[in-house]
Amino acid sequence: MTETMDAFHNGSSPVHVPRHVAIIMDGNGRWARERGLPRAVGHRQGTENLREILRAAVETGIEVLTLFAFSTENWKRPRAEIRVLMNTLELVIDRELRELDEQGVQIRHIGELEGIPPKLQRKIREAVALTRHNRTLILNVALNYGGRDEIVRAVRRIVAEGIAPEAIDEQLIERYLYTGSLPDPDLIIRTSGERRLSNFLVWQGSYAEYHFTSVYWPDFGREHLRDALAEYSRRTRRFGQTDEQLRPRLSTPHV
Repeated sequence: MTETMDAFHNGSSPVHVPRHVAIIMDGNGRWARERGLPRAVGHRQGTENLREILRAAVETGIEVLTLFAFSTENWKRPRAEIRVLMNTLELVIDRELRELDEQGVQIRHIGELEGIPPKLQRKIREAVALTRHNRTLILNVALNYGGRDEIVRAVRRIVAEGIAPEAIDEQLIERYLYTGSLPDPDLIIRTSGERRLSNFLVWQGSYAEYHFTSVYWPDFGREHLRDALAEYSRRTRRFGQTDEQLRPRLSTPHV
């Protein structure tokens, strides 16, 4: 279910804002390469527009924002680049945490802390603890996260707890995922022109709407988020039903 936010328009038409938006932040390296810059500069630049997107999410009434920061597969990258990424994430926490807390943003980590540098682990735990009572926006940071790995770990916990096979259903599995009781993403955005999920929210995103843009993440700003939300507003989510079944409600998008 979505709400119409009068404060956020695309032209003259109000936008029906999804409750949960997830973003695959892609293209930092290519942004840098096209400018003759080191990849590290692209990663640092990619953090600069986080502030604008987070502010826009709060202003538009998005309830949950999930950002794909580092995947379980990204450990295959060169060690120097991984080190830069981890250091950059530390700097983002140091720089943005106070303002996010003041804005009422609740930070959550999805993924596994194991394998992440200890200093960054500590800062993540501190950020989660500091903001745990905030209610304006839930910000999920997917760090050392993989969708298949998430499902495997959920199944292992179910088995370890001795839950009978006949008691296992979709609702039970969802409770064991990192996202727990949160709503599934309504809209998943991927920047940089790639058109794949890359192992991101593979369970939760089964009925999400997708928006692919050729804009690299460092250049993805408020206007691009607005365009994605406007496109989402023009779609009708059927969840397996036909237009005929939905016709009495088609006048209200995203039923």
